[in-house]
Amino acid sequence: MGAVIKFLETYFVPIAGRFGSQRHLVAVRDGFVSITPLILVGALAVLINSFPIDAYQHLMGAVFGGENWKSFGGNLWTGTFAVMSLLAAISTSFHLARFYKADSLAAALLTFGCLLMLYAPSAKDSGALPFTFLGAQGLFVSLFTALIATEIFVHLAGNPRLIIKMPAGVPPAVAKSFAALIPSMAVLALFGLLKCILVTVGVTDLHQAIFQLIQAPISGLADQYGSALLVAFLVHILWFFGLHGTNILGPLLNAVYLPAINDNIAAFQAGQPIPHIVTIPFFDAFVWMGGAGCTIGLVAAIFIAGKRKANRSIAKLGAAPIAFNINEPIMFGMPIVLNPIYLIPFVLTPLVLATTTYVAISTGIVPRTIAMMPWTTPPIIGGFLVTGSVMGALLAAVNLTISILIYIPFVIMGERYEAREEAARETAAGAGADVKSGSL
Repeated sequence: MGAVIKFLETYFVPIAGRFGSQRHLVAVRDGFVSITPLILVGALAVLINSFPIDAYQHLMGAVFGGENWKSFGGNLWTGTFAVMSLLAAISTSFHLARFYKADSLAAALLTFGCLLMLYAPSAKDSGALPFTFLGAQGLFVSLFTALIATEIFVHLAGNPRLIIKMPAGVPPAVAKSFAALIPSMAVLALFGLLKCILVTVGVTDLHQAIFQLIQAPISGLADQYGSALLVAFLVHILWFFGLHGTNILGPLLNAVYLPAINDNIAAFQAGQPIPHIVTIPFFDAFVWMGGAGCTIGLVAAIFIAGKRKANRSIAKLGAAPIAFNINEPIMFGMPIVLNPIYLIPFVLTPLVLATTTYVAISTGIVPRTIAMMPWTTPPIIGGFLVTGSVMGALLAAVNLTISILIYIPFVIMGERYEAREEAARETAAGAGADVKSGSL
C-alpha cells in the first residue's frame, strides 16, 4: 500500500494538483459544496419515501391513509434534487465571479436568466420548465452555462467604458446594479441569440439533444463482458463531469438489459438454464453498490484511513443514505464531481467490479441473476436477493472489500495533498499579514 501511495504522490498528484487548482474546476467544486445542505435534505427525502422494507411502507400507508404520506418527501425532493441544476449553476457562477473579485450576486442572477433561456418548455404544460432536466440530468448544460456566462460577464464588467457610474450619494446597492447593467444586457443578448440559432438549425431542446448524443454510442449493447465494461465506464465518466450517468443512460440500458432479466426470470420459473449474465441487477447489486462508483467503499475507506475532520464529517453525514444507494451527499459533498484526485478510483472501481462479477457469474461460481430488486436495497442483501444464493451475497461482500482497497490509497494521498495546500495558503496569508503590518 505504501508503494502505491508513493507512486501516486510522485506521478499522479502533481498533475492532479495543477488540474484541480484550475479556477473553473475550483468554482464547480465550491459550488457543489455550497449546496451540500440541500443535497443532504434531498437524500433524506428520497430515503423517507423509498425505504425498502415492506412493513415500513405498509405502516406509513396505514397511518396516513394511502400514499399521501409520500407528499412530504416529495415536497422536499422538489425543492432540492429536482432543481439541482439550477442550484449548482447559481452557486458555481457565484464562486467563479468571487474568484475574479467581481459582483458575484449579479453574476449568479445573470447565469440563472441565461440558463432559463436554454430550456425547452414542457410538452405537458406549455411555458413550464421540464423537471426532467432541472435535476441532476441537466447538470452538464447548467455548469457550462454558469462558467461561460460568468466569464463573459466578468470580462465585460472589467471594461470601464461599459460601466454606468452613479453619483456619490446613490446607495451602494443601486450603484452596483447599474454598474452591472450593460454587461448583463450583453450576456443575456448573446444567450438569447444562441437559443435562436439552435432553434433555427433544428435543436429545439438542447438538453434532449445532448441526452441523445450521449446515448447513441452504446446502442446495440449485448450480453458481453465488453458491453458491461463500456456501460460501467460511460456511466462514471459522465458522473465525473457532473452528468447523472445512470439517468442519462437509463432508458437505453433498460431497453437492452430489462428484457435480459425478464428472460432470466422466465427461464428460472420454467426450470430451464438461465440465459443471460449481464442484466440490470448485475449492475445494481454488484457494480454500483452504494450508488455510482461504489462510493460506499469510499465512505468506508475514509472511516478506515481518513484523518481530516472535514472528510470524516461528510462521510458520517452520507453514511446512512449511501447504505441505501443514495450517494449524492458524497458525490457533491466531497466532492467527487470534477475532482481529479478521485477520477481514477471512481472510474476504475466499477470497471474492476464489473470484471470480478462477470468472471464469478460466467464461471458458475455465482448463479446468474434471476430477480429484480428495489434500487434502495442495501448492498450484500441485494446480492442475495437477485441471485437467490448466499454466493451472491458473498460476491457483493468481496466487491465491497475490493472497492475499499482501491479507495484507501487515494483517500490518504488526497488528504496529504489537501494538508499541503492548506499549509501553503496559511503561509501565504501569514506573509501577507507581515507585509501589511510592516507597511503600517
